[in-house]
Amino acid sequence: MRGSFGQHFKLTIFGESHGSAIGMVIDGIPAGTPIDEETIARDMARRAPGSDPTATSRREPDKVKIVSGLFEGCATGTPLCGLIENMNTHSGDYAQLRAKMRPGHADYAGQIKYDGFNDPRGGGHFSGRITAPLVFAGSIARQLLAAKGIAIGAHIASICDVSDDVLDPVHISANTLSQFQNNRFPLLDPAKEAPMREAVAKAKAEFDSVGGVIECAAVGVPAGIGSPFFGSVESVASQLLFSIPAVKAVEFGDGMAISSMRASRANDAMRYEEGCVRCLTNHNGGVTGGITNGMPIVLRAAIKPTPSIARKQQTVDLSTGENTTLSITGRHDPCIVPRAAVVIESALAIALCELMMDDAATKQAFPIGEGVRPQG
Repeated sequence: MRGSFGQHFKLTIFGESHGSAIGMVIDGIPAGTPIDEETIARDMARRAPGSDPTATSRREPDKVKIVSGLFEGCATGTPLCGLIENMNTHSGDYAQLRAKMRPGHADYAGQIKYDGFNDPRGGGHFSGRITAPLVFAGSIARQLLAAKGIAIGAHIASICDVSDDVLDPVHISANTLSQFQNNRFPLLDPAKEAPMREAVAKAKAEFDSVGGVIECAAVGVPAGIGSPFFGSVESVASQLLFSIPAVKAVEFGDGMAISSMRASRANDAMRYEEGCVRCLTNHNGGVTGGITNGMPIVLRAAIKPTPSIARKQQTVDLSTGENTTLSITGRHDPCIVPRAAVVIESALAIALCELMMDDAATKQAFPIGEGVRPQG
């Protein structure tokens, strides 16, 4: 399997939902970089289970123990490893799932991929719990970016058929994004919280679940980050976003809607403002040609309904080779969307760290100037 990401900000993720621990090894953090563990704890708490009626009742402190790569509050420059213990597992809830495949889960695909040796408890390595190490890495990435004046934040754009307001793609403030981080149910319009919670409660009462959309933005990102084709901002960020188990669609800027526009509208007209080039609109989400253009990066990720539901569903029993039904027991989120906001932020933060480190490495290896730039 591929458990690693990145060439510069390198990640290796490990663990299973009901194993002894999960975690992440991060390589590429510059020596001497301050690491604020209180900030990490705050970000981990936003994703942690058991803190809200929309979440699973499984309670995990999700405290990260940094076992290497940190000394007296600063990165040593060697690989940094963070461990998160699994404290509250009910593995007995999953005994029947070795043979009965859960619809919407990776049970069957995993059985085939790993010849039946995968850990089925709580979804094993396929579980959304494995996004906790991603948030740990994202918190560190966010700290690296904050030192460069870059802020990232996400809000709940919709849950089921209830929608929040949308971000103004041209005028997004760092303060707005930071406010999202202080709220476990981040919204632009607080009045939408009640109907969203009602939609979740209704689904839960009917032994079902709901999904939604998360809108995420980054401001302060300079123009010129990313590469065309394989190193584009969209492709690198999407690789991380689609590694989040619940994400089924990603769009940047106006996304699918841009296909119905004429170019005269879709093109983001430009002008100088105080000596800087700015766009009058931001239909392209801050990225053109795979490269940042200085406007806010804006993306949306679609989060599917939690597949573990108590409602009876049709499935198969691999031990008997027969069709059967399954009602899933245990502790599961009726809606994963509120907890996923910080995970989406983390994916974007990691992608930007990787892209900016790649840009810095390229410019260091091939410095501008010294007679190498053509004169025109």
